[in-house]
Amino acid sequence: MKRILPFFFVSFLLACSQEAKQLPYLGHPTAETLASGETIERPYEIPDFALLNQDSLVVNNKTLAGKIYIADFIFLQCPTICPKMNVEMKRVYDAFHENENVVFVSHTIDPKHDSIPVLKAYSESLGVDAAKWHFLYGDESDIHQLAQGYFMQAYQESAAPGGYAHSGGFLLIDADQHIRGVYDGTSTADVNRLMEEIPLLLNEKIK
Repeated sequence: MKRILPFFFVSFLLACSQEAKQLPYLGHPTAETLASGETIERPYEIPDFALLNQDSLVVNNKTLAGKIYIADFIFLQCPTICPKMNVEMKRVYDAFHENENVVFVSHTIDPKHDSIPVLKAYSESLGVDAAKWHFLYGDESDIHQLAQGYFMQAYQESAAPGGYAHSGGFLLIDADQHIRGVYDGTSTADVNRLMEEIPLLLNEKIK
């Protein structure tokens, strides 16, 4: 004879299962000493930045506060991984662009060629909403340094195709600007994992 579990017990098991799926906090935590003398660790946060998007509007930490966003570092003359990354990011955009809590942020690591008008034209060629997918422009050294803040690499390399070497990762950032996931932007399977994990942060944000 089969045993029927009480409803409240089933609900408890489901709740525990959902809690077990919480995404980790990535990066080096920051130690903070409270007035009581107690020291606590706070999750790593994306460093402060201020850049211009394809509409010449300032995008900074405050712009993205309270939003879940997916970030990457690319350049439009990249002959290797960037075209694949852009296709994969567009696939994620198509799935989530109608959600007001999700935005996309692509930083050009080659602002000499990727001017604001060039980024604007590229954004329009994709048919994306500039308020939902920011293509960010700024001083090259600032962007390369910011990439390090995301634990990504971006630097000039004469021997590299296109003159730049950079990481091909997508980063999932939560509403408090903590890194919660890193994914291979050239891998359809890994980007599928990203698409499965975005809803976990959306549920976390609602709680």
